[in-house]
Amino acid sequence: MGLLLFTTLSESNKKLPDAVIERYKEEIIDSKKQKEESKTEPKAETKQKSEAPKKTEPAKKTEAPKTSDSAKKTETPKTDKSVKIETPQVKEKPAEQDARSIQKPQSEQTVPAPAPVTSSSKSKYNFPAAKNNAQLIFVFDDGGQNLSHLAPFLKLPFPITVAVLPQLAYSKESASQVRKAGFEVMLHQPMQAVNASVNPGPGAIKPDMSEGEIKSILFQNITEIGPIAGMNNHEGSAITADAEKMATVMQFCSQEGIYFLDSRTNVETKVPYVAGELGYSYYERNIFLDNEKTNENALKELKKGLDLANKNGSVIMIGHIWSADFLPAFLQDVYPELKEKGYTFSTVSKSRAKRGG
Repeated sequence: MGLLLFTTLSESNKKLPDAVIERYKEEIIDSKKQKEESKTEPKAETKQKSEAPKKTEPAKKTEAPKTSDSAKKTETPKTDKSVKIETPQVKEKPAEQDARSIQKPQSEQTVPAPAPVTSSSKSKYNFPAAKNNAQLIFVFDDGGQNLSHLAPFLKLPFPITVAVLPQLAYSKESASQVRKAGFEVMLHQPMQAVNASVNPGPGAIKPDMSEGEIKSILFQNITEIGPIAGMNNHEGSAITADAEKMATVMQFCSQEGIYFLDSRTNVETKVPYVAGELGYSYYERNIFLDNEKTNENALKELKKGLDLANKNGSVIMIGHIWSADFLPAFLQDVYPELKEKGYTFSTVSKSRAKRGG
């Protein structure tokens, strides 16, 4: 066609026929179409190739949820298996471990429980445990003779009652020091013993005294060392066995609002009888701690006192200021174990040891 066009145009100033021009255009258009198709076909193939995986991937993804029952069946076992594996490994085993960890501390806490038993078994004195709210009342007679002997008793770590003799060089000061230490003061009233050769000391009640003379001497003695919470007898085995004399003494105590403690220096004492007849209350000694001035004897008597306290709820034990060389130290030593065993301590006036009334 190019040759035809060239030959036809070789002649100048001649116009091409319309049929030739149309045919030329058609050939040109066809050749362009062929070139374009040849260019576009590879692109289409590459697009198909590149798009092919894209179409297949979503097809797989979309088909997964839309799959048939068989696909669902294959998926459910996977979840079931995962659940079955997790429940024993994650939930049950930690639960067992938690149970064991909880049980172990409980068993370990019960192990130290016997510790008090071992400590008590290794205690120095092996005192029995307190029963019936056992209460111990310690009274120390014969105050007023010596201030240096009194001093160690005032350092005891529990409540005490000190009975002070009247009309001695240190009677008034001894009573004052006892009160300052926060302890209880009692008049240690001298009374005649059955053995007339024994001198009870100044301010004593004698068998030949009248009722008025007895009341006068008692008033004098109380005025010297008072205020006091009560009184007990020093010696006095003859007077406490005399019901008439003791009626006078106990009437005086009732009028003054103080108690009477029977030291029981005579088994024939009439104090319980008189108190019952007159309707008075009273106290009485149960134990002497230092009839023998040794730790061994004091320990023996103390253990007797503990037995009485556990049986009756209280016990009154009397020692003496003249035992200052051993008794305060002994009591300091036994106190911690007595407290550990549950015993309580009291003065006479605040104790539960009252009788009669």
